[in-house]
Amino acid sequence: MDKLDVTLERIRTFVRVAERGSLSAVAREQEVGQSTVTRHLRELEEAVGVPLLSRTTRRVTLTDEGSRYYANSVQILRLVEQAGDEARGTRGAPAGTIRISCTAAFGVLHVSRMIFAFQDRYPNIGVDLSLTDERVDLVREGVDIALRLGPLTDSSMKLRSLGQSRRLLVAAPSYLAARGTPAVPQDLSAHEGIRMSHVAGSDTLILQGPGGERHAVPFGGRFRIDHGLAAREAFVAGRGIGPAHRWLVDDLLQTSRLQEILPDYSLPPAPLSMLIVPERAGIARVRLVADFLAEQISGVPGIEKPRPER
Repeated sequence: MDKLDVTLERIRTFVRVAERGSLSAVAREQEVGQSTVTRHLRELEEAVGVPLLSRTTRRVTLTDEGSRYYANSVQILRLVEQAGDEARGTRGAPAGTIRISCTAAFGVLHVSRMIFAFQDRYPNIGVDLSLTDERVDLVREGVDIALRLGPLTDSSMKLRSLGQSRRLLVAAPSYLAARGTPAVPQDLSAHEGIRMSHVAGSDTLILQGPGGERHAVPFGGRFRIDHGLAAREAFVAGRGIGPAHRWLVDDLLQTSRLQEILPDYSLPPAPLSMLIVPERAGIARVRLVADFLAEQISGVPGIEKPRPER
């Protein structure tokens, strides 16, 4: 029997199994049967001549040889993809698929339309957009780029600051007519609050006054929600007062369906960042969409551009 070849198809399957730790997950991702994934792995190990993966009933892990082979395989696949980009670049037609993960409400209201415009400009590039407020593992989920609000802890990704997202207090005119409009931060403790359940410390509002003074105000309410679009609906329905990103409610403020509360006091802004998997950063289509999104996001209401470094 002839020795099996090391093929790109087998390497790709091995890399994704190593990243996801599950044969069935990779089979679903690649839209093939699990037997096909198993065969690719068996054939690759036969071709290499050493076991690359250790399989148990619950999980798949890398052997020592597999860990070294995985690191080299990632680089090989990156070089192959870059070579394809350069070859296609001579015809001026970037192609392929990009996987983007984005904070849910921001993706629905703003990023989806940006991607439509991007694909109109580059019709041969496919985009898989995943909307979630969970901090997913980019490599494990096969994501190229992630757009995230708030502080970040993953230092292994290439970070690009997109600016600060301004936040403000809002309520519907109907709510204010029934309950009154707060005149100073301390008035907020007597009002019905709309809070985000996945934001730490949402039971206290931190406001900075016009003179720079800091106000910490207890903030309660009967309605907590883990999705920005649902909070937006609650504001419009007159369910209470709450903090919101400007980009979430700008259209409602412009049409007077919502009203800004305590405009002389400011809430701490949230950083908006782009994370790029380092091994994917050099691929032409990834660079294209990263630059396009950064440019477009700078025009979103309430996104203040990052200060240039001196």
